[in-house]
Amino acid sequence: MKILITGGAGFIASNIADRYIELGHEVVIIDNLVTGQRENIPAAAKFYEMDICDERVKNVFEMEKPDLISHHAAQMDVRKSVADPAYDANVNILGTINLLQNCVKFKTKKFIFASTGGAIYGEQDYFPADEKHPNQPLSPYGITKLACEKYLFFFKETHGLDYTILRYANVYGPRQNPHGEAGVVAIFSQRMLRGEQAFVNGDGTQTRDYVFVGDVVNANELALTQGAGKIYNIGTGIETDVNTLFDAIASQMDHPVERKHREGQPGEQLRSVLDASFIKKELGWSPQVSLDKGLKQTVAFFRNKQS
Repeated sequence: MKILITGGAGFIASNIADRYIELGHEVVIIDNLVTGQRENIPAAAKFYEMDICDERVKNVFEMEKPDLISHHAAQMDVRKSVADPAYDANVNILGTINLLQNCVKFKTKKFIFASTGGAIYGEQDYFPADEKHPNQPLSPYGITKLACEKYLFFFKETHGLDYTILRYANVYGPRQNPHGEAGVVAIFSQRMLRGEQAFVNGDGTQTRDYVFVGDVVNANELALTQGAGKIYNIGTGIETDVNTLFDAIASQMDHPVERKHREGQPGEQLRSVLDASFIKKELGWSPQVSLDKGLKQTVAFFRNKQS
């Protein structure tokens, strides 16, 4: 099939693009290269340098007539969303609506949406959070992702556009950039490899659910043909605090690395961990890469890139 991937020059979506091409699908990518890297774009993919809010998106749909959309383009910096909610809403809500309207106009069959688990659930009432957990986002970023989920429901009920929503935990792995919630893995890795001091915000006891990008790719492969109208958490169900993460990355360095702390970020979520048993039951997905193994692959990627 022909698949249009938004944000396909980015960390997660470029890995997905590689898999879809390996499976024999025709891949078209839209990316404005604000945070994406041209070097991440697969040679076999057709590329349009464009913003998802651009009116010219219609021309891409008209020319390519994609069967399926994998929507990963987003303003994904939580702190930036707090500082500029209007910009966040413009990209994440209006950009998504632009895509959805073109899907209806040009008869696209399905829409896979990269959503967020931690930011939508907010400070959790129970651990790990399943898909029935109350939605209580603490940031404009989380609010916009939740709004897009509601628009998808509307477009399915009103226009018959099929969808699958994947609520990611903190995704890390090769090609990761330092932007977004899970960017701490990239930040720690790159600074330690350069011999620079990496800092832990606050006391380092805040936890996240770190899921390897290869496992996320597997979920996106399954979503091509399954999960109609469903929402799935994509996580490991394991909490890892920042101190533990720092020490795990530091242990892979060729030189001793001291852990130092600095003032915490106001409003930072304290605990976040997802229950992915629903997608395991329905689609057979479960994470295959342990944090230790995933961090080794990630550090090796940055080490090779640096050299």
